[in-house]
Amino acid sequence: MTELKLTDPIWVKPERYDRFQRFFVGLIHDERDLPFVYLCLKLTFIVIPFSILMFVPGVFRWWIAVPFLVWNIVIYLGPFILMMHNTSHRPLFKKRYRLLNHYIPWVLGPFYGETPETYFGHHVVMHHVENNLPDDLSCTMNYRRDSIKSFAIYFFLFFIFGITDLSYYFKRKEKWNFLRKIMLGEIGFFAMCILLWQINPAATLTIFVIPLVAARFGMMSGNWAQHAFVDASDPANNFKNAITCINCRYNWRCFNDGYHIGHHLRPTLHWTEMPLEFERNIEKYRDNESVVFEGIDYLQIWFLLVTKNHRKLASHFVDLREEVRTQEEVVMFLKQRLAAIPIRRISLTANVVFNAIP
Repeated sequence: MTELKLTDPIWVKPERYDRFQRFFVGLIHDERDLPFVYLCLKLTFIVIPFSILMFVPGVFRWWIAVPFLVWNIVIYLGPFILMMHNTSHRPLFKKRYRLLNHYIPWVLGPFYGETPETYFGHHVVMHHVENNLPDDLSCTMNYRRDSIKSFAIYFFLFFIFGITDLSYYFKRKEKWNFLRKIMLGEIGFFAMCILLWQINPAATLTIFVIPLVAARFGMMSGNWAQHAFVDASDPANNFKNAITCINCRYNWRCFNDGYHIGHHLRPTLHWTEMPLEFERNIEKYRDNESVVFEGIDYLQIWFLLVTKNHRKLASHFVDLREEVRTQEEVVMFLKQRLAAIPIRRISLTANVVFNAIP
């Protein structure tokens, strides 16, 4: 068994808080979530003013827009989405300040390609319930997960039909409140984009449209990697249908999001407790032959999958078994978990559209 020493972030209680910190600790449910407050403030006082400035007549320049996109997407898209992810499972602000919980999805979200309410509806209400099984609209089982062609189909179906599929899902499950919320958020976002396009197309493209494409690609490539290695004999087992990434920079930037198995096991577990949960349950991970990688993140795993670089993946694989496997054996094991598992077509909208074509 490979010796493990985790270096991912855990919480250490500070000796004291300054006046600024005490103010926000008084507003939020959990003092361990102060990093979310700092991130919100940073994005609020940089992204929103720059975005408004680019809509001022005569101000927009591509030499301003390109660095803005790099800063907003390359550097902060991941941390923002994972902040929203955590605060979807565990509301950030206390009940008496609950209106502030709308600030991340409704105010900041559109600047990061997140249409209000859609992420919560898709991820919390649908994905965690269906658990990458056939009724999960983002289920990966039907695809060969080391195929660029399969991923292209997967992403196309989500990008074009994702919101209508989610609407059908909520209708079928009679979750009318969530249906109303996602339609309000989605229609509101695109209505805003259409209106702003009339004012300044280039600014609208930079601030809202490009982040939308980037966010949806990032989420689906991430989900593809998170649920790439599925045991066909036990696909409902969280230890066998998801992966964990340890000791990587991504966990420091994105609040331990690499611990995806632990997250599915306990969706409301605080992000600072994920490494400890992994250590406590290491025997269960070993007994279920869970797929654990060290030193790489989901985007890197996605790239290695679609380029079929199985050996590189195997070099980052953490073998939890007592008898450590050779690289060739690890490659064979990973390929086995990547095989397509035929299920019914998951895109209801695509079925309707394609069946209507003569």
